[in-house]
Amino acid sequence: MQLAPFLLDQWLNQYHFADPPVEYDLASSTGPSWILKELIDSFDEDERRRFSNTKLVYSNAAGGAELREAIADMQGVDADHVQIVTGASEALLILFFLAAEQGANAVLPFPAFPTMTALPESFGLESRFYLLRRESEYRIDIDEIKSLADERTKLILVNSPHNPTGATLTDEELRSLNDFAVERGIQFIVDEVYHPIYYGRETPGAAALPHATVLGDFSKAFCMSGLRVGWIIERDRKRLERYMDARSYFTISNSPLCESLATAAVQRRDCVFARARAVTSKNLEFLDKFMAEHADRLGWVRPRGGMTAFPWLVSNSDSRPFCSALAERGVLLAPGDCFGMPEHFRLGFGASGERFPEALERFADFIKHYSVQTAQA
Repeated sequence: MQLAPFLLDQWLNQYHFADPPVEYDLASSTGPSWILKELIDSFDEDERRRFSNTKLVYSNAAGGAELREAIADMQGVDADHVQIVTGASEALLILFFLAAEQGANAVLPFPAFPTMTALPESFGLESRFYLLRRESEYRIDIDEIKSLADERTKLILVNSPHNPTGATLTDEELRSLNDFAVERGIQFIVDEVYHPIYYGRETPGAAALPHATVLGDFSKAFCMSGLRVGWIIERDRKRLERYMDARSYFTISNSPLCESLATAAVQRRDCVFARARAVTSKNLEFLDKFMAEHADRLGWVRPRGGMTAFPWLVSNSDSRPFCSALAERGVLLAPGDCFGMPEHFRLGFGASGERFPEALERFADFIKHYSVQTAQA
């Protein structure tokens, strides 16, 4: 078995862990980060005592009871329907691994986070991609998705809000796909790690659908990627048992320290989400103006949710040299070849926080000079 090179992480690691690191990070898909002190300072005395007395042992492979109960309360499900995992990455690993039967296929979005394309291929699972087209503002075509499914389809996966485009599905679209999947005995998976970060019409989330498998984590909407905690919402008991078995082989469990902090984050979710929305909404307004001013060079579709946009070079040239040159000026984007679309680039507007306007000023100056260099080449 061979895995395709993880171009995105290779690119990010090159700059995130450089000495010094890149000055302005517009490549990351996360939001304004938290530090441990900020969370611990919000603890009351009982919480501090419980946290300090945490045993440094394996936690339950299903996840600690307190964390599962907190997530269940947030998602409106029973705690028995929550499986804790090591980030949404392990959730996808488990789901694709279990779906990989001989001759089976999966219906997936393109473009997508690289895991969603590399893992099925490595497991021998046929990938059938429905396209998110910029001409359609990255909206899904339900009929296209349905046409790709057949008797060998094991799962249909959607990602909303979507990474990297920021596209979202409506409640009606989610229900339609859920009903279609149920009728044909196909597992319907909704990756909603950016829920509930929206910039317009909101959705209560896919956990309200009784037959959907829903993925979430603490890296995106919660902006706490260092916890490495995620979850699967699943009501099917047999599937939950298979998830537990797979996890016992893959990672066994999370750190009880991280689960304790994750529980505290869920209990303070109103504050956590409000902070993320405030930063990303304001930065999206700055990005609106920036993209309008550079419409002769850059095209885009305004994100409807999440913390990333997926602009493209109007020239349709490969964005990697463009991104490399900009990185040398201290501003990091993620080149589109990391997502199989070289003329695009991912632009995150959350991770840089209040420094985002400064980054755009540097970016604007770069575009002016880069255009001159290109014209003279």
